[in-house]
Amino acid sequence: MRVPPTRIPGTGSRLVIARRYELRKRLFDVVVIVLAAVAWVPVVAVAALAVLVFSGRPIFYRSRRWVGPKAAIEMVKLRVMVPHANKVLESVDAGRFLNTPPDSPLYTGVGRILDRLGINEIPQFVHVLRGEMTIVGPRPLTDAVRDALLEEHGQIDERWDSTPAGLTGLPQLVGRIALTDQQRLDLESAYARMVADGYSIRTDFKILLFTVLITFGVKKPLAPEAALDMVRGRRTRVRTLRTARAHGYTAAATADTDAVA
Repeated sequence: MRVPPTRIPGTGSRLVIARRYELRKRLFDVVVIVLAAVAWVPVVAVAALAVLVFSGRPIFYRSRRWVGPKAAIEMVKLRVMVPHANKVLESVDAGRFLNTPPDSPLYTGVGRILDRLGINEIPQFVHVLRGEMTIVGPRPLTDAVRDALLEEHGQIDERWDSTPAGLTGLPQLVGRIALTDQQRLDLESAYARMVADGYSIRTDFKILLFTVLITFGVKKPLAPEAALDMVRGRRTRVRTLRTARAHGYTAAATADTDAVA
């Protein structure tokens, strides 16, 4: 899915830099997945074997998920719950982000471990390589959850205006169980605005690194405000830089006009 170009307020022209950010984000995704393949390919292979041995078939779980304002895909994960658990979840938690409690009886024994470590999400790298998703971005939504959130919170698809859905993001640094729906939407929207204002590979790398460290207990989860500051500070710096540049262009134009006069 391609990221739509952003317009500079007051200029009426397409922001060429937006395309540059799109390419940089895509490059970050591909480079990370390729370089990390030596680690994640064996991990997925072993995890898939564990699911087969201890939980039986199917090994993978497929579900229709929204990954953009007008884009839905059949997303693939390693199965971590009992068969047909999605029907129970959608009827019980349709108004939520399907944040299943860690102690839910719907998890299989091996599935609980894979979910705790986030290994069940790794097969989504395939979607990233296809360009359907990105590594860092707002999480995909099922039909039931998207409809419920739209009814309760209004326009939520703006989270995907500048970036497709991702494997991890700011909410994952806080803890999906620790956030309300509104807090999660606010964090994902803040990240999307950061991408639109001026994408930063450094910020994506930091979010990815923190995700790994928090998952393995090396780092404590962040407070919602701390997670928000990761992108809020970046947006402020970008706007300041653009304002300074605009003033510089204005001063140069004024000087040229005075010289001609």
